Amino acid sequence: MVYNKDEVAEMSLNWFLAHGIWIIVIVAIASLAYWALRRWVPKGISSLMAKITPKEADWSRATRLLTRIALGLGTIVIAGVAVLLVLSQVGVDISTATKVLKDAGLTVGVWLGTHGIRIALILALAFAAQQILKRLIPKIVERSMLVKAKWREETEEEVKKRSETLKHFLTGLALVIIWVIAGFMILSEIGVNIGPLLAGAGVAGIAIGFGAQSLIRDILSGFFIIIENQYGKGDVIKIRDSTGRDIAGGVEELSIRRTILRDLDGARHVIPNGEIRTVSNLTQEWSRAHLNISVAYKEDLDRVMTIMRNTWEEMARDPNWSPLMISKTPWLLRVDEFGDSGIVIKMVGETKPIKQWDVMGEYRRRIKRIFDQEGIEIPWPHVKLYLGGDSAERLLDRHAQPVSSPEPEASQEKGKPSH
Repeated sequence: MVYNKDEVAEMSLNWFLAHGIWIIVIVAIASLAYWALRRWVPKGISSLMAKITPKEADWSRATRLLTRIALGLGTIVIAGVAVLLVLSQVGVDISTATKVLKDAGLTVGVWLGTHGIRIALILALAFAAQQILKRLIPKIVERSMLVKAKWREETEEEVKKRSETLKHFLTGLALVIIWVIAGFMILSEIGVNIGPLLAGAGVAGIAIGFGAQSLIRDILSGFFIIIENQYGKGDVIKIRDSTGRDIAGGVEELSIRRTILRDLDGARHVIPNGEIRTVSNLTQEWSRAHLNISVAYKEDLDRVMTIMRNTWEEMARDPNWSPLMISKTPWLLRVDEFGDSGIVIKMVGETKPIKQWDVMGEYRRRIKRIFDQEGIEIPWPHVKLYLGGDSAERLLDRHAQPVSSPEPEASQEKGKPSH
């Protein structure tokens, strides 16, 4: 059949009015939907991730991955629907495709009506538990640390650091537990048999436990060190490790896994928390100046002890030293030892944490000056030699005899003729 130009133009106009306009509308709506998808989905995912993830952690890579997945799925859906609608307008039979999609939609709808609701409920409960624990755990930790800090006289900085360490550790552990449980429940709803997964996870956990048992021991030991406040940054401690070696120094850093000490020589000791067997904290809450003062045997001990007490009390009244000294009067415990060269008197007094060495150094300087002024002898090592009765007499006789003069020269001897 042959059509003239007018008929072709009329038929084209009729087709455009019946189908072409709809194709344009479909393309325009698809373009608008794609623009909205690209504009709002990234913002929505970023806002959601900011709400459900810890502020201190970097979740930018996960956010970008979720955004790409959402954009890809959205683009596929928009393009597929647009193509089907355009094909229907150009006369292609899409009944088979629509029937398949309809059946798939019904199946998905039924699945969503049963398992989908459960999955959404699981996710909602997991998210709610996460938000509650993220707010509850820090408050409990801070309140507990503040209560302990009141009677331990800890500084605000020490309490804050310990609280931050515990908050991060406990919050992270709680979130891992919540989402692992939620993940297994969602897999079960999807239809995955989680029995083998649980068995495999158990075997993997045993293998990891054997392989990383030292790491787990370090973390658990560090957790109890921090929560019990056995020591903290700035304390001076003495540690005995698993080999029986003693290490002493100032705590330079304390984390959930390790302790770093710096000794007087400047050596930096890195000690895994799981290797620590015994800890002696020399500077927690208060410290004690422990002094052993030696005097000569001839001295009057009552007088010496009175001078020692007065010297401490005078030092405790000094504005420069009074803030460092808790005990305004010392304890003169006892005459501690009859030494080789003198008598040792033991004296102790309490000081502010880590200030005992400063106080002891200043006290020794003052007591030396006062002993010199009072004529009290500070003994030094010396040896008394004893030879026994006969040996001593012979030695004394030998030293008592006069020294004989030398013999006259031969030229002056008696009876020798002179020239």
